[in-house]
Amino acid sequence: MINTLSITAWPARGRLLFPGLCACAVVAAAATFLSQHYGAPVMLFALLLGLAMNFLSEESRCGPGIEFAARAVLRWGVALLGLRITVGQIVALGWHPVVLVLLSVTLTIAVSMVVARMMGFQSLFGLLSGGATAICGASAAMALAAALPSHPQKERATLFTVVVVSSLSTVAMIAYPMVAQWLGLDARTAGVFLGATIHDVAQVVGAGYGMSRETGDIATFVKLMRVAMLLPVIVFAVACTRARGGAAGGKRPPLLPWFAVAFALLVLVNSAGWIAKPVADLGSDLSRWFLVGAIAAIGMKTRIRELATVGFKPVALMLGETVFLAILVLVLLRWAP
Repeated sequence: MINTLSITAWPARGRLLFPGLCACAVVAAAATFLSQHYGAPVMLFALLLGLAMNFLSEESRCGPGIEFAARAVLRWGVALLGLRITVGQIVALGWHPVVLVLLSVTLTIAVSMVVARMMGFQSLFGLLSGGATAICGASAAMALAAALPSHPQKERATLFTVVVVSSLSTVAMIAYPMVAQWLGLDARTAGVFLGATIHDVAQVVGAGYGMSRETGDIATFVKLMRVAMLLPVIVFAVACTRARGGAAGGKRPPLLPWFAVAFALLVLVNSAGWIAKPVADLGSDLSRWFLVGAIAAIGMKTRIRELATVGFKPVALMLGETVFLAILVLVLLRWAP
């Protein structure tokens, strides 16, 4: 009965999402055209065109489809990236990226909690903002918020964290590839740097593949290692909640997002040679289109003006966390190239 109802709801669901998805597809096609004719990264064009079309996300007919593209389509695109990566490529990276991710995530969250306390905030706000910065942006913020105890300011703090970390991630997507080129980083090192520092998965993909395919593959893998760190950090957040005698409210998100699991499975299947090359190529092309459309949707959703409604101190905290993470990763890369 439930399945029958779900199937009959598909046409209505499609009509609801179609205008927004169509807008994202048009922007993705325009970005691809401009990239092919002017030689600039397609992801950057998609982001800039999306920002220019920001008003569509506030239009009732396009809003649901844009939201769907920025979330579900993005995750499908990231999952399908597994068809472009093999275990051999991962092994070739060595153990340094794993150690780098462990150290950078742990130190960023620890420093964030201490600094938040020094600035007059609760240490749990440092855990929330530091976790969002160090792991996977808005997704980590929502996951950690579900694990933290109820508080009158919890929803406002979560919303603020999501807005700021998304904005900083968008800025990092544009700025960090220029930093990598200025420092003369090779494709491998640049991929590790981008994957270990940019907050959201979409912006990591945009920055990485905007530089080169090799950089994008490495950046995606390193980023998904950071996503995997969400599990122990959520366990730590729950431990903090219990230590304070509070109970986390609301439905808990999965400990690991499904797209990260799907990405890993496709890497294994692709490495085993069980997928025919035409199928893998088709999946790679679909992944690219999904990601370009998702970047356009994220640009449409970005509302940087909302940051003006919050105070300076929390913005300074998250900006400091972002700069700290970038410097820390660069130092670790210099010590253990």
